[in-house]
Amino acid sequence: MLLHGARKLDADGIVDDFWMLLVGDTIATTGTGDSWQALAPSVAENARVDARGRWLTPGFIDLHAHGGGGSSFDDGAEAISTALAVHRVHGTTRSVLSLVTNPLELLAESLRGIADLASRDPLVLGAHLEGPFLSPLHRGAHEPHHLIAPDPASVETLLQASGGALRQVTIAPELPGALDAIERFVDSGVVVAVGHTDAGLDITKEAFDRGATVLTHAFNAMRAIHHRAPGPVIAAFEDPRVALELILDGVHVHPEVVRLAFLAAPHRIVLVTDAMAAAGAPDGEYRLGSLDVTVSQGEAMLSGTDTLAGSTLTQDVALGNAIELAQIDPVLAVRAVTASPARALGLDERLGYLRPGYAADAVLLDERWRSTAVFANGLRLV
Repeated sequence: MLLHGARKLDADGIVDDFWMLLVGDTIATTGTGDSWQALAPSVAENARVDARGRWLTPGFIDLHAHGGGGSSFDDGAEAISTALAVHRVHGTTRSVLSLVTNPLELLAESLRGIADLASRDPLVLGAHLEGPFLSPLHRGAHEPHHLIAPDPASVETLLQASGGALRQVTIAPELPGALDAIERFVDSGVVVAVGHTDAGLDITKEAFDRGATVLTHAFNAMRAIHHRAPGPVIAAFEDPRVALELILDGVHVHPEVVRLAFLAAPHRIVLVTDAMAAAGAPDGEYRLGSLDVTVSQGEAMLSGTDTLAGSTLTQDVALGNAIELAQIDPVLAVRAVTASPARALGLDERLGYLRPGYAADAVLLDERWRSTAVFANGLRLV
């Protein structure tokens, strides 16, 4: 497949009149101007894509989403397929499937299902356990009765059930046994995130020193920044090893605070959706795990409360919000949905850039930053 005439935008910068040749699942070569025409005879006419007037970015990578299209990732293969289809239309070519807090046996069952799916679909990067190892003081939209401390037996149960497909886990590091659990997960190749936590600056720093490298949806479900008690966000700002997730839907984090985060850690911000089932679906009543959620005007709340219950965001909208609402430089904004999440997962030698040798994942965007065409693993999805 040959894409030509685009305005390339990735973490390497902006290049006008850009082209690239996809061979199999890999970007074979790239260039500018009319030099693509020498390759055209070897590419079928219906595999040539005229991208004039559009932005071309790498495929988006979402570290944290729970569903879409009326379906949740907790609910089995058919529901996962429905939800992924929504996000892929909006440019997310690689996904980590997030699971909300549930009893251990249900989480183990979900992990086994995701492991099977990931073995068949390279666009599924594995599972993210957002729970059960969370603080009851900052539980957000997680069932409090299912929250537990990360004792060794529970950790081993989940690792074994995942069959190596557990990509990320969120832990409140102040819980009993949490720091040891962080080390155990990291030793098993799992990315550990600090989140849903009452931890202050010092214990958050210790968690990072033990191997945690992500802050789950920064600013949300954790202590706020205080001038005498800086909290986990400041610990993450200070540590170059740590990526900070942001939910940029205009609700979870104010645009001016988004700007602050990008100023503090410009190459380490990761825009996630934290999308629940209502992403790409109408307002109404939904379930998130075992909890009822009401969605009104695109905002998801635990029913009868003012507690946010994820978002209805897609990554192309998050990108547009970064650029238009928060006034983030487009190169940095695109980095936050491509190269930075790839780096957070340790996959930046293959994903996140439009370079020869990288995965053939790409998105074409219009002037409003909405996805118009999506390519993943060398195939056109949209």
